[in-house]
Amino acid sequence: MVKKISSITVVLNVFKRASVLEKQIDSVCKQTIPPNEIILWKNFSGKQIKLSKKILNRVILMECSENMGVWARFSAALNSKSEFVCILDDDTIPGRKWFENCINSSRHLDGIFGTRGIRFYSKNRYDPHDFYGWQNPVDQITEVDIIGHAWFFKREYLSYFWKELPELNQSTRVGEDIHFSYTVQKYGNLKTYVPPHPLDDFDLWGSLPEYGNKIGTDIHSISNKVNSHALFNAALKNYTNKGFSLYYKKNRNKDTGITIGPGIKSFSFIQNLSKKYPWIKINGKKILKILRKIKIHL
Repeated sequence: MVKKISSITVVLNVFKRASVLEKQIDSVCKQTIPPNEIILWKNFSGKQIKLSKKILNRVILMECSENMGVWARFSAALNSKSEFVCILDDDTIPGRKWFENCINSSRHLDGIFGTRGIRFYSKNRYDPHDFYGWQNPVDQITEVDIIGHAWFFKREYLSYFWKELPELNQSTRVGEDIHFSYTVQKYGNLKTYVPPHPLDDFDLWGSLPEYGNKIGTDIHSISNKVNSHALFNAALKNYTNKGFSLYYKKNRNKDTGITIGPGIKSFSFIQNLSKKYPWIKINGKKILKILRKIKIHL
């Protein structure tokens, strides 16, 4: 059980999934430890999005006339007035004990916590990687390289995030997740974790799979954009070149196999072909899965 009531600021963003927003607000307000404020960052999406009075009465609205990308949420979080901050992607609906789970986990291990953890196999490639959290349940706090879909952390750790600014040519679509784990590691000597996501208690999960699997793979998903994997690769390589230490480097006993080339998904022409001809994507996944079993990663 939680020993004391902690204050929490939730930061949400609305871009092109406005239909999910009310459900998301309901889910955070019904937490066993409810937030004391919700900041809503509204990115410009190219079309007029009207928010209902019901939503506006429940949030602090920050509206932008341009699409500032995924990094802007972390600047919005600087306005929080709470001990903890939770930033949620717009495709993420947490279980009702998610905040409680993160706070309890932070009392065991100090760091930043999320619902979708990744361990990389290479310092230069986003793929291949292993998932931990809502896409691969774990029964204990698990160390990972980066987290996504939900970030839960002490407000003071924002000072690490902004200790280094993103590169001037840094894409606003990707990289904020790697940047955060890199800066807390470098300046705070902190690690990145996924709290327990047990199969017998979805209330503890940071993203309920019934929504994550449906919403997170729709046409608005960043990972579905043609050049996204090239951007992911560039961001990871940038931070490992700066000194970001990955889990597999510190745990050499884990045999990750052979990783060849820059990664199939980083080639835009292959991505375009797979979109034009679905059979290429289906059979390509099967081949990659077979190769992965024998620890060969393309």
